[in-house]
Amino acid sequence: MTLEDSTPPTIDIASSDLTVECDGSGNATDLSNWLASNGGSVASDSCSTNVIWTNDFTTLSDECGNTGSATVTFTATDDCGNTVSTTATFTIEDNSVPTFVETLPVDVTVECDVVPTAQTLTAIDNCGTAAVTFEETQTNGTCASDYVITRTWTATDECGLTTVHTQTVTVQDTTAPTFVEALPADITVECDVVPTAPTLTAIDNCGTAAVTFEETQTNGTCASDYVITRTWTATDECGLTTVHTQTVTVQDTTAPTFVEALPADITVECDVVPTVPTLTATDNCGTAAVTFEETQVNGDCSSNYILTRTWTATDECGLTTVHIQIITVQDTTAPDLITDLEDVITVNCSEIPEVPELVFEDACSTNMSVEFNETSTNTGDATDYIIIREWTVTDDCGNQAIYAQTINVTLEGSITSFDTALCIEDLPFDLFNLLSGDYETNGTWEVVSGVATLDGSIFDPSTVELGDYVFQYNVTQSDCPSETQVTINVHDDCVVLPCGEEDVIISTTLTPNGDQWNEYFTVTGVEDCGFVVELQIFNRWGAKIYENFNYQNDWNGFASKASIGGSDKVPTGTYYYVINLRNSGLKPFAGPIYVATK
Repeated sequence: MTLEDSTPPTIDIASSDLTVECDGSGNATDLSNWLASNGGSVASDSCSTNVIWTNDFTTLSDECGNTGSATVTFTATDDCGNTVSTTATFTIEDNSVPTFVETLPVDVTVECDVVPTAQTLTAIDNCGTAAVTFEETQTNGTCASDYVITRTWTATDECGLTTVHTQTVTVQDTTAPTFVEALPADITVECDVVPTAPTLTAIDNCGTAAVTFEETQTNGTCASDYVITRTWTATDECGLTTVHTQTVTVQDTTAPTFVEALPADITVECDVVPTVPTLTATDNCGTAAVTFEETQVNGDCSSNYILTRTWTATDECGLTTVHIQIITVQDTTAPDLITDLEDVITVNCSEIPEVPELVFEDACSTNMSVEFNETSTNTGDATDYIIIREWTVTDDCGNQAIYAQTINVTLEGSITSFDTALCIEDLPFDLFNLLSGDYETNGTWEVVSGVATLDGSIFDPSTVELGDYVFQYNVTQSDCPSETQVTINVHDDCVVLPCGEEDVIISTTLTPNGDQWNEYFTVTGVEDCGFVVELQIFNRWGAKIYENFNYQNDWNGFASKASIGGSDKVPTGTYYYVINLRNSGLKPFAGPIYVATK
């Protein structure tokens, strides 16, 4: 009997699908174990004890990353070659999101100047690689330095699975700005050295900062005492401020200064007391006013005293500078004589001058006492003698001067001459009117030169001829005999003669016909003036027909043969004359004259 085995093995347990998570190298092991276990199938055979499993697996499908699947047919074969098959699917899946590698940045709140930079994150994935993308957004706040940054990192694997991390960075400005320059400190200064306000700038950790300045003044008790408060305020873009205040206390502690040279103490004569100079003053803080006061302390006389002059310069804050000048005034000079006085004179006894009224002047006193004393050496013995006159002048302060005049008196007879002039038309003249001084009246007048008569001392000029007359007055019976001569010139200058232009009378018509009327061309009216008449006659054609440089009113129309011809008379007609009155000072006269010779 032939035994045949044509029955395939029996599959007791069919293959089952296997799905595994992609975990790198583990996936290959899972696949190998799954294949080795025939996909989980169990088979038996009634004839064979040895059943062989085979499969048709070649490769996994490539989906994403390291994932994929394969449908595998498992075949069980007995020893007789009978087969039975079963099918199962092996699948590798990616269900795990990628994982960030670095420590993830946490939410932070920071100052605007320390905002952290965004980190660079990477990621890994169990089934392959992962890429990280980054996004940052900003939400602004109330100012430029207050805002919120949202940073988002997204890790994506090859199968599109993602892991997201978000960081919130809250940015704020809590730091006030800072001044750049050294800050001015509180100071106390003189009013003339108040510093100018410096310009301050500021910086801010988050941006820019602007500085404003304000200055206020609180006045004190005077214009140069006050307090300046200076305030600088730095403000950043978020309104945070830093304030610096400087207090400048201004004061005036310096007294004013005089401008001019200060007058020194002096001792002067009473007539050269200097005038009060005008002093002015300056002050380092403003203006200064100068007041003046003068006091006098009298001495032992009106011109001896002490002046105290005080100038006080006061500034606007009441600070003062005082200058005092002491002037010691004294009178050490005696009065002066301002009238001319000859110290020594010599005179005839008849010419002794009267005691003069002298005028004295004192530089300081208006009240002077004058004592006069006169002594004489005259003994009455008819000899020359001396008169001494002394004036003693004393001022209020006892300064004294003596002024003296010595008069040498001679008794010798002398002749003194006086001259004068009288017009012949003057009234009778008293010769004593010509004498000066104190003449004795017991003398006699006589005519010394010229023919004249006297009525005592009366001379009548109308009774004499023109000329000089000398008269002498003789005093013989006197302690002081004398002879005095008077010379009188008698003239006629007082007689007024008609010698002006309006006094000249010139003929206008000449009719030499023998009737005694207008027989001659005449120039009259100035016969007594001493003029010389120069005459020229011209015809109507300008020819000179007559000329005479000392004309005597004797031209009656006779002709000049050189210009007229044989006739002894010029023809009837109009002619022209030119008359010059030499020594008269008058301009020449010119005009027409009508001549009728028939």
